[in-house]
Amino acid sequence: MPAPSTDGVATTAFEELRPLLFSIAYRMLGSVGSAEDVVQEAFVRFDRATEHGTPIESPKAYLSAIVTRLAIDELKSARVRRETYVGTWLPEPLVTDTAIDPAGHVEAAETLSMAFLLVLDRLNAVERAVFLLHDVFGYDFDEIASIVDRSPANCRQIAVRARRRVRAEKPRLDGDRHAREETARRFFEAMTSGDIEGLTKMLAADVVVHGDGGGKAPQWTRPIVGVDRVGPLLVGVGRQIGELRLALELHQVNGQPGAIVRAPDGSIVNVLSVDVVDGVVQTVRSVINPDKLRHLGPVADARALARELAADRARREGPAKE
Repeated sequence: MPAPSTDGVATTAFEELRPLLFSIAYRMLGSVGSAEDVVQEAFVRFDRATEHGTPIESPKAYLSAIVTRLAIDELKSARVRRETYVGTWLPEPLVTDTAIDPAGHVEAAETLSMAFLLVLDRLNAVERAVFLLHDVFGYDFDEIASIVDRSPANCRQIAVRARRRVRAEKPRLDGDRHAREETARRFFEAMTSGDIEGLTKMLAADVVVHGDGGGKAPQWTRPIVGVDRVGPLLVGVGRQIGELRLALELHQVNGQPGAIVRAPDGSIVNVLSVDVVDGVVQTVRSVINPDKLRHLGPVADARALARELAADRARREGPAKE
C-alpha cells in the first residue's frame, strides 16, 4: 500500500502510524482492500490539511479519527452489499506467519482471529468502533467521544454493552500457539492422506465447516455441522487436492493455524483457517472467493479446476461403466 509521493512531516507521520491505522481499519471492516483504501484516503486528507496550514496537534488522533469515521461510513454501505452476498460471508484472510499482526501493531492473536472478527460483525458500526478503540487499542473515552461524535459517558455505556456481547459470543480458542499448530499439522495431514479415523479423532463432536465463495467459486453455501458429516467432507476435499496435484502449505492465518492451497502454477486456490479448542478442531473456514484472495497473490480459476476434476473423473469412470 504505497503512500502518495509527497515529502515532509505528513509522510513521515503517516508511515509511522500506518500499521496502527491499518490495524484499526481491518478489524472494523474485515477487508484488506477496503482497509487499505480507508487508510490511503485518511492520508490524502491529512496531507491536504497540512499543506493548507491546518494546525494538527496530534497526527495520531487526527488520522485515527478519519480512519474510524471512514470505516463507519464504509460499514453502512457494506451492510447493504451484504444483503445480496451469495452464501456465507467471511473476512478476507491475513497471513500472519511473521507476527501476530502483519500491520505491525501487536495485540493478542485472538483479536485478529476470524472468530473474533465475526463476533465484531454482529455489533453496529459505532459499537464496533468504540469497543476496538478502547479495549483493543487503548484510546481513552474522551478521545473516542470526539471521533464518534458521542459524549464520553455515552461511549462508556456503548463499550460496556459491546464488551458484554463480545464476551458472551466469542468462542474460546486454545492459547498455546505451538499446541495449536501441532494439532493443525496432524489435522491437515490426516485430511490429505485420507485417514478418516485419524481425522475424526481430531474433530470436536459439533465441529463446523464454513465456506465463502461469494457466488464466484464453488463452495458450500451453508455451514456443515457435526463430526459424522464433516469428517467425510474434509477427506473428500483432501482427495480433490491430491487429484488436482494441488499443494497445501501450512501458515498462520489471522493469528490462528491455517493453510494456503495452491495450484500447480503457484496461484492461490483457497485459504483455510482452523479454530482449535481443547486440543481438537472446532471450526474450519475456507475462503475461496477470488476477490478476497488477490491481496495474497495471483488467484487460480477454481471453476476451471472443478471442471478439470469432473472431466478427469469421467474419463476414469467411463470404461468401468461400459
